[in-house]
Order: sequence, then C-alpha cells, then structure tokens
Amino acid sequence: MTPEQLQTLWLHHEIDQLNAAYAAALDEKRYADWPGFFVADGHYRVQARENYDRGLPLSLMYFESQGMMKDRVYCITQTIYHGPYHMRHVISPARVLEVAQEEGVEVVRAQAHYAVFRTKPGSVSEVFNVGRYIDEWIREGGVLKLRSRHCVYDSELILNSLIYPV
Repeated sequence: MTPEQLQTLWLHHEIDQLNAAYAAALDEKRYADWPGFFVADGHYRVQARENYDRGLPLSLMYFESQGMMKDRVYCITQTIYHGPYHMRHVISPARVLEVAQEEGVEVVRAQAHYAVFRTKPGSVSEVFNVGRYIDEWIREGGVLKLRSRHCVYDSELILNSLIYPV
C-alpha cells in the first residue's frame, strides 16, 4: 500500500469514527456535545431534497455558528416539552469526494448516508428521517471538525416536528 493510499484510508477511518461519535452523542441525548463537532463558525443545515435539488434556500434548520447551535441545545434541554421517545442514528461509511487546500487549510469534502429511527415507549420503531450528509471537514488543532454539515433529507414529510439535530 502506498503512503497516499494509507493516508486516504486513515482519513476515511477518521471521518467514520467522528460520525459514529456524532451519532452516539445525539442518541445518548448528550446534546451539549453536539456543537463541539463543529468549528466556531460552523454551519448546520437540514433541508428537503426537493429544495436542495432546485437550489432553493428554504430549510427546516439553519445554524451559522456554534453559538446558534448552543441556543438550539438550550431550547431542547430547557424549553421544549413533548412525549418521550428515543432516537437511533445509522450512518453509512463516508465517501471522501475531495481533499483540497484553501487558504492554507486542508478541506475534506465528504458524504455519508444516514437513517434516523424513532421509538416511543410501548410502540414499534419507525423511520424518522433518511437522507445524506454533505460535509466539509477541516483540521483544527490536529483534529477534524465540521466546517459545515448539510443534511439533505429524502422524505417529503417529517413526522410531527423536527426537534433534535439529525
């Protein structure tokens, strides 16, 4: 295996491990950890495939910084009340699409598919949201962090409301 191939394999592994940690944080309701996966001015967006494909900007969620994400965490943990349920994220291995240097910073563009299941007490599990993550990762202090995560969901309808990050 060449050094370049080994480096690419390691990059895939790194992203897959971060995606697994991201899913675990959300599934274990450690919402305060969620903004830490992003750089300070990171972007997070949840958008319907129909709008994404047409280049329309309307999104269900759109946060432009960790501060906005922390506000969402506050809402989730302190102000929102709803019937209890559990979430479970399943994320595919990532596809690294491009590694580029931008202004002296390594930018990794990658995509992964996701499925989020919801289980209410005394009920069967149901598919809550399915789509793909369109990500840009950069190194901050030697660690990959999300510069942006664009969640493009395939469903035309969202069950109830979207409260938690996907």
